[in-house]
Amino acid sequence: MTTATAATAAPRTNSPRPEKHRPDKHRPDKPETTEPRQNPPTFLSDPYPTLARMRQSAPVSVLHSDGGLRLWIIPRYVDVRAALFDRRFAQDVRRAQALADSRVEGVNLGTEITHMLSSDPPDHTRLRRVVQAAFSRKRVEAMRPMVERITLELLDGLDAAAARHTTRTTTATVDLVRDFAFPLPILVVCELLGFPPEDRDLYRKWSTAIVTQEGDHAAFRRAVQEMGSYVLAIADRRIRRNDRPADLLTELLAARERGELTDDEIVGMVALLLIGGHETTVNLLGTSCLALLRDPGQAAWLRADLTRMPRAVEEFLRYDSPICMATTRFTTEPVDVGGVEIPQDEFVLLSLGAANRDPARFQDPDRLILDRRDAGHLAFGGGIHRCLGALLGKLETEIALTALLARFPGTTLACQERDLRWRNTMMLRGLEALPLTLRR
Repeated sequence: MTTATAATAAPRTNSPRPEKHRPDKHRPDKPETTEPRQNPPTFLSDPYPTLARMRQSAPVSVLHSDGGLRLWIIPRYVDVRAALFDRRFAQDVRRAQALADSRVEGVNLGTEITHMLSSDPPDHTRLRRVVQAAFSRKRVEAMRPMVERITLELLDGLDAAAARHTTRTTTATVDLVRDFAFPLPILVVCELLGFPPEDRDLYRKWSTAIVTQEGDHAAFRRAVQEMGSYVLAIADRRIRRNDRPADLLTELLAARERGELTDDEIVGMVALLLIGGHETTVNLLGTSCLALLRDPGQAAWLRADLTRMPRAVEEFLRYDSPICMATTRFTTEPVDVGGVEIPQDEFVLLSLGAANRDPARFQDPDRLILDRRDAGHLAFGGGIHRCLGALLGKLETEIALTALLARFPGTTLACQERDLRWRNTMMLRGLEALPLTLRR
């Protein structure tokens, strides 16, 4: 689960392609400039060579969104980490939208949603305070039995499907994303909020429209409106019936009664939890399983002792970060990054994926090393916007992968890896589907 990087709209960006430019003898670290183009399949399937070139060429690179908005990308670990804690990189979406409107037309940064990720202090502090207790270590650990129950129910469903479709000559194929990785975290969030689990496909539809946008602003706004109406209808029904179950929505409604939240902020908070509450885990489960299928040696090391899973999850987070680019920030004053000055009022993307593969920080960073003892990755961001649901996301992944490997240790990929489809966005790093052949 994440509430640090997902669920916030950002200008659609395309994969970087360096333009030719003259070397500047006085500025050896001049930012590399890029131009927009469609995300090619090679970048979506493996962005790390491109990110490595950006990291090696300059401390900062520049690209443009489809709408022509200039974006400065920071790829190096030391600079990304510093920026995460630097208040000069602001996230207030209304200020950001006004800034974007002064540069280009038609860029939608998501002012329709009000939540922690789109706010700076003091609003951010107030909003985070309302929900932070729900994600404390004690309360997350108390969710373990619930996560284990949902995991086993989903695995039983996979077992039943395998039994129905397996014959002497064929074996069952499942889509891990559709049948396991997506329903697990969304069902957890539904229990946390007290929302109907049967509406989970709606939540996924809204999430896709809001997070990836695909350049369709109308779909974005429609998703926000539908989600807002849905959330407030549930809230109003509870109030009319005086129905106050012990869940997070009840806590949000109580905060509204105390004057701590508005209706728009309740909708924004629920949107952040529904969307951010499953995006990271869905992506992480898919990429982690694929990484194990690619590396039988590491998979064997893990299967030999599944109590190693918490350490392995940290490496999965580093190796293929489920959020490749943190949500868009903008500079409130000029900021020096590795000798390159980013002027005031410029939009900035922090590449968590590039930072987590930085050889200046991690030894042999492009290898999956599940026994890696250095867990200094930035997959959950940092500073005041560090992922509120990091502990829950790691718990879900630990339980899910442990149970999956224990029940189906001989599972194989059911297609050629080149045929896998990846989500068409630079912001997220995840598979559209992961066909697997289940074997015990």
